Amino acid sequence: MASPYAQELQLASLAVQRAALITRKLLSAVDKGALDKSDASPVTIADFAAQASIIAAIHHVFPNDEIVGEEDATALRENPVLLERTWELANETHLDNEASEALLHTPQTREELLDLIDLGAKGNCTPTSRTWTLDPVDGTATFIRGEQYAVCLSLVENGHQKIGVLGCPNLRASGFVAETLVDRDGHGQLLAAVAGHGATIQPMGPGALLSSRPLEKIPQITDTSAVHFIDTQAATTQNLEVHGRVAASLGAPWPNPVDLWSAQMRYVAIAVQGGCNAFIKVPLSKEYRSKIWDHAGGMLIAQELGCVISDLEGRPVDCSQGRTLAGCYGMVVAPASVHQRVLEAVRVARGL
Repeated sequence: MASPYAQELQLASLAVQRAALITRKLLSAVDKGALDKSDASPVTIADFAAQASIIAAIHHVFPNDEIVGEEDATALRENPVLLERTWELANETHLDNEASEALLHTPQTREELLDLIDLGAKGNCTPTSRTWTLDPVDGTATFIRGEQYAVCLSLVENGHQKIGVLGCPNLRASGFVAETLVDRDGHGQLLAAVAGHGATIQPMGPGALLSSRPLEKIPQITDTSAVHFIDTQAATTQNLEVHGRVAASLGAPWPNPVDLWSAQMRYVAIAVQGGCNAFIKVPLSKEYRSKIWDHAGGMLIAQELGCVISDLEGRPVDCSQGRTLAGCYGMVVAPASVHQRVLEAVRVARGL
């Protein structure tokens, strides 16, 4: 994928692949009984170790870039046992290809690991910044159950997404996307996009990056009954009643069989045409705003494949407002050909 961001894309892809290995190693420990699945610590260790690993790689090459990460290191500073487990996981997980691993930095001390995690906690997206946003494990509840989750990294410049890389350790190469339909034989899939250059998918592995292929554009439908919404029926922040009214007014199936907890995995399911092509998010609270790391990167992939993404007023999503999508209330994601009709259905269903 020839682009002005070739170095950034390679680094981001390798960093996400290594972080994905960290999360899989942690899940293996749970499966083997080394860690208690009912305890929150496996998720915590995976979040911290993956965030430290990714930030180490990015900050070493681009020390002047801002980084926005979900976690801070307070819990590790207060819990020596948790710190030691996180240190071992982050420090001992490497790509098995020497040339690829040589491009990635690894924390050299526990204090460096803590500082790198906190670097992400302090970062911001502004209208003039070059900022990497990351979510080390998007879909923590499903991660611990061995279902779908994503390791997410994006580059935002001056409020605009430039690169999106999503590592999906349990995603199969093709077919219907569901929580329990996981890749049992490989290391999952990595999706990537560069603004203006389309999107790709490639299998992940333990070493060098494997060959990628372009993702196909999303069909531009005209019949709204062909809108297949992805949703999260277990969500506690979304107005599912309004979602259902929107689907009914469009003649779209509801609820659609594709139901994923991870926000980033919803973009993935659309991108791989895994049984859905749209989603909406009507918050229950007027004050609710999404975190930027739950959407940046995934949004770019969907946009590059033919989706339009807006807030509930039809405005483009602004990625320059800090650590949340502060100017974006709710979301409408749909193929460009029907986005306006879905948006209007949402307005009617909300009683506007």
